[in-house]
Amino acid sequence: MLGNNISAAAFSDTKPHYNLLDGLRGVAALTVVCFHLFEAYATSHIDQRINHGYLAVDFFFIMSGFVIGYAYDDRWQTMTIKEFIKRRFIRLHPMVVMGAIIGAIMFYFQGCAAWDVSKVSVLMLPVATLLNAFLIPATTNIEIRGVGEMFPLNGPSWSLFFEYIGTILYALFIRKLSTSALFILVLVAAAGLATFAIWGPYGDICVGFSLTGENIIGGTLRMLFSFPAGLLLSRVFKPAQVKGIFWIGSLSIIILSAIPRIGGSENLWMNGIYDAICVVIIFPGLVYLGASEKITNKLTIRLCKFLGDISYPLYMVHYPFIYLYYAWVKNKNLSFEQSLPGAIALVIGSVLLAYGCLKLYDEPVRKFLTNRLLRVKKIE
Repeated sequence: MLGNNISAAAFSDTKPHYNLLDGLRGVAALTVVCFHLFEAYATSHIDQRINHGYLAVDFFFIMSGFVIGYAYDDRWQTMTIKEFIKRRFIRLHPMVVMGAIIGAIMFYFQGCAAWDVSKVSVLMLPVATLLNAFLIPATTNIEIRGVGEMFPLNGPSWSLFFEYIGTILYALFIRKLSTSALFILVLVAAAGLATFAIWGPYGDICVGFSLTGENIIGGTLRMLFSFPAGLLLSRVFKPAQVKGIFWIGSLSIIILSAIPRIGGSENLWMNGIYDAICVVIIFPGLVYLGASEKITNKLTIRLCKFLGDISYPLYMVHYPFIYLYYAWVKNKNLSFEQSLPGAIALVIGSVLLAYGCLKLYDEPVRKFLTNRLLRVKKIE
């Protein structure tokens, strides 16, 4: 029988964390929440405030590749592909399911002119919930919200769909590449992503959430650059001597996310250049610097740990409340100033819900699945 005292590494799927990277991931998750809040007042990506918050997903992908490379590249002599997939499933999927359940519970409270939830039959909602929980994208004929999302109950699940694709590609193919071959893959993917950003249909890379052709291409390019770029970074990483990167990096993420749209609707390519620079150059640099600094200040360590702990749950639980907030703003025809108390409540409530889900659901479920699915030795 398995012991009750199980190492955290057994179900966290990583070696000891880079504390500062955890903190930066949490800051990026908060910018995503704010980016989504302002969708209620935007007519398009052109006029949305916190305009480039969607780039946080690329930051997440780069960090994911870095952490997976650090955690697993030296384990393959003793670890099977099946075990690796199980570990990633244990780490990621409990919150995918929770996001789908919260989305289903909230669905009929989100009615507005943009999506008439009253037309959705009670029988269709469980189907949509199961599809979201199993990360099966919804096609247009069964997409119950009617706005073209892969996962209409919890929109951000789209990035987990691509995260799983990256995980499978890593296990089957990418991990076997030499560092030189991996560098070539990253260069080619960077060129493809930059081409899409600059000359693509939108002048940005805020894509991947729908089953349309440009979303599939753009979402794939985002993953194919960022995930291998993080992996490459983990292979060539040599720490630099840096200080204060948590605060500098956090401020950088906030500013880069909040920069207004560049070039307007007349010069889409200008914003595409900005997106490409952020993802291909700045974000890998931030991950490199974030992994270099060793934090000694206890307050900063605690803050980074908290932000890191809630980052993934926050990303996965906040969006059903964004749908609700959007409907409230549109139904009441509210300005941002009028709805500010609701916006503050949403951010604080999402953080509290994320922490509650982490402690009461995610961590216990991961421990349970680890006991059932992995070969974990008793820790004396």
